[in-house]
Amino acid sequence: MAETGMVWTDDFEMGYCKFGFGSKTFVILPGLSVQSVIKAKEAVEASYAMMGSDFTTYLFDRKYEVSDGYSIYDMADDTANAMKELGLKDVYLFGASQGGMIAMAIAIKYPELVKKLVLGSTSSHVKPEQRTVIDHWIELAKEKDPKELYQNFGKEVYPPAVYEQYKDYFNDVAETVKEGELEKFAILAEAIKDFDVTNEIEKIKCPVLVIGVFDDEVLDSDASMEIAEKLDNRTDCALYMYNGYGHAAFDTAPDYRKRIYDFFMKN
Repeated sequence: MAETGMVWTDDFEMGYCKFGFGSKTFVILPGLSVQSVIKAKEAVEASYAMMGSDFTTYLFDRKYEVSDGYSIYDMADDTANAMKELGLKDVYLFGASQGGMIAMAIAIKYPELVKKLVLGSTSSHVKPEQRTVIDHWIELAKEKDPKELYQNFGKEVYPPAVYEQYKDYFNDVAETVKEGELEKFAILAEAIKDFDVTNEIEKIKCPVLVIGVFDDEVLDSDASMEIAEKLDNRTDCALYMYNGYGHAAFDTAPDYRKRIYDFFMKN
């Protein structure tokens, strides 16, 4: 059963949940979301059940309070400090979408914390033409329109069939969104625009698996391939591309967790 916890430091509070009982430490950094992923901890635990005997898993939220100008580099520092507070090191780190950006920044600045790295549907920098979707989300959040934000979010991150299946659910969840959550979402989304570690990717020393999606409507498939290209002279780094599962392939592709698990377990 997933346990919920909170890291308190002099500078911030950050929520996390923990499950599994293995000797290795697996850390998940989720993508941008309107509400905390910790609310879905049972679903996350169930989807990673196959890793439970080999890994103890930590799912980290963003810090509790954020203010304008909070950057992805700040998110990386805060998450790294939360990991240190919990005594975590040599972790098997998986970052999805914005979580992948945070994960890259951690692997570059805090190499001692990361043993292996998986990057899902992410980018080392977001070009102006890739910002269209994110800019629209920011606009909807600032207009305080959770229903339209959830519908557009669902449309962009999931394949059409999955979106249709969950369309009504998104409306129900939108009813529970608080104004402060929309404000926080806008700040976290804005941070993506100034992120760029393209020229620092080679500083990542641990083995890396990049998982991209050809039909990524949010960051496009080039983003994943560009990261892999920077690492293609290394035998401990690999690229895998999905097709037909949308930006959120980390939720929709049936073999995604097995792919992560196999990469982590490979000597």
